[in-house]
Amino acid sequence: NGREGLTLNHLCYQDQGRNRSVLYRGSLSEMVVPYGDPAPQQVRKNAFDAGEYGLGYCANSLELGCDCLGHIKYFDGHLCTSRGEPLTIKNAVCMHEEDYGILWKHTDRRLNTPEVRRSRRLVISSIATVENYEYGFYWYLYQDGNIQFEIKLTGILSLGALRPGEKSPYGTLIAPQLYAPNHQHFFNMRLDVDLDGPVNSAYQIDVVADGPGPTNPFENAFSARGRLLETEHDALANLCLESARTWKFVNPSVRNAVGEPGGYRFFPGDNCCPFASKYAWWRKRAGFVDHHIWITAYREEERHAAGDYPNQSGEGDGLPRWIEANRPIAEIDLVLWYTFGHTHVARPEDYPVMPAAYIGFMLKPNGFFSENPANDVPPSLSHAEK
Repeated sequence: NGREGLTLNHLCYQDQGRNRSVLYRGSLSEMVVPYGDPAPQQVRKNAFDAGEYGLGYCANSLELGCDCLGHIKYFDGHLCTSRGEPLTIKNAVCMHEEDYGILWKHTDRRLNTPEVRRSRRLVISSIATVENYEYGFYWYLYQDGNIQFEIKLTGILSLGALRPGEKSPYGTLIAPQLYAPNHQHFFNMRLDVDLDGPVNSAYQIDVVADGPGPTNPFENAFSARGRLLETEHDALANLCLESARTWKFVNPSVRNAVGEPGGYRFFPGDNCCPFASKYAWWRKRAGFVDHHIWITAYREEERHAAGDYPNQSGEGDGLPRWIEANRPIAEIDLVLWYTFGHTHVARPEDYPVMPAAYIGFMLKPNGFFSENPANDVPPSLSHAEK
């Protein structure tokens, strides 16, 4: 896709012979990179990379042995230019399988007979060069039903110059007379979640400690408490470390082996909050950064969190405008929008080419399968021979 880049369209798993639909569409809906330096030559930097450049158009042609390893299937990207002419990016997407350590293990202490299985994951990736930065987009599909999305940020810093002996409080001196301004990268992922069909509900899960009392005499009790999200305003939320906050999506009409609605849990990864004021111009145009979690009723035309034309936008377009209607989202076709970011206070070690930083999220089955779907993975040959 020209603007969004790498998109996961449809994924199915099998559980006891039944085909189970997990995820219909996952695409990067928006991206903005604001800089935190008020200097005249830096303050203008707040690129809407997904809207101004187009991540798909910026995709690299990937190379065997450098960008991807092993047995690989490449896919060309077929796009069109701004003038409507055909554009083909060779090897724009790479798909391969790789070892990922231990999948599961247990040792029977009485017999001293360990059972261990290696994890293999399917990797679908694409890398875009947007001016000075590279962004690697990776979907990982695991044998235990986990679905992971990861962005790898690398490339070259956008620098500023200083007079001899001068420093800036808004950046890091990384070489004589060169400094890297503080900045952030914000992404928004649009996940059209369809679990066994489009009629789904969402719960916010918070882990809460019980207070002292007769039912908690040792003061050690805590429980995970789910709250059904009924409207778009009800769903607005930020991450909460104190309650290990996650979100669960279920199909209320499909029950699992213990009689509960089968679902998937959304686990956020590393994240941050914007440091710029809500009155900063870029934040008025990127209202999606005001919350980590947004959940809306599905509308085909609602595709990009900052609106269709962020480089020509005013304020309040996209998600803030759509949720003004406060539509119901329980037992409906719903969409999860996840805002996640990386705060980059540079180090000298990030120069001249920075090592990759990793951010993303994980979707894990939660009652979707009747048991561990990786139980039937055969042992590796070396283990089986022993």
